[in-house]
Order: sequence, then structure tokens, then C-alpha cells
Amino acid sequence: MARSDPKLDLLRSIPLFNRAKPREIERIGQLADEVEMPAGRVLMRQGDRGAEMFILVSGAGTVERDGREIDRIGPGAWVGELALLAEGPRMATITLTEPSRLLVIGHREFHTLLGESPAIRTCVLDELATRLRKLEPPTTA
Repeated sequence: MARSDPKLDLLRSIPLFNRAKPREIERIGQLADEVEMPAGRVLMRQGDRGAEMFILVSGAGTVERDGREIDRIGPGAWVGELALLAEGPRMATITLTEPSRLLVIGHREFHTLLGESPAIRTCVLDELATRLRKLEPPTTA
């Protein structure tokens, strides 16, 4: 029986990638660098150009928009996913509140993978569409 890989298990658990096939998860895992960062480190600043996404393996952070805390994140959280599709301004500031271990996936490498794998592209776009729908207030007919 094959041993479980914690990195791949984490990637598979994220809704952004959970419909990807095992081989596709392996390819994403090859792109994801694991880094350790100290408490107080700013992962991204609102308005700055983004070129990567982050997945918290361990640790915690805060999410701020327009100077106000809007969320707290912990293990399994992912941020910056829009940068995988198109580099552009960050929508929030993320600051680590504990020493943290993260997976980092860069735009350029991931964009190449999207071109090679329509299935991964579909998984990512479907999940982003779902998240955007949750942001929209319901309309009355």
C-alpha cells in the first residue's frame, strides 16, 4: 500500500484542487515550495501586485482589508489564489500571527500547468466562481 504524502493530502483537501486527479495533484505538488516564515511576516499587502498563492500548513494569520481585520486563517487556509490566474493587485493584507509553514505556488509555473491540463483549469475556475457567487448578495426576482 502506498504511503500518504502530507503535502499532497493537504493540496487534495483544498476545494480549489479537490476535484483534481491524483496525477494532477502530484503535478501541483511539484510546483509548491514549502517555506517557513516568522510571526509578524506580511505575506501580501492590499494593492500590491500578486504573483503567488499561499497555503498554510501550520501557523495562523490575520486578513485585513482597508485596515480592518476581516478574518483569521489557520492550517489548511489558502490565500492569493487569484494570482494563479492573473497577476494583479492583492485584495487584502495577510499578516502571520504565529510562526508558520506554508506552501507557495507561483503564477508563472502554475499558468504553464493550466495550459497543459484543462482538468486543473476547470477545477480552479469552478471553485473561484463558487467563491465569487458567495460574495454577491442574493437578487430578488
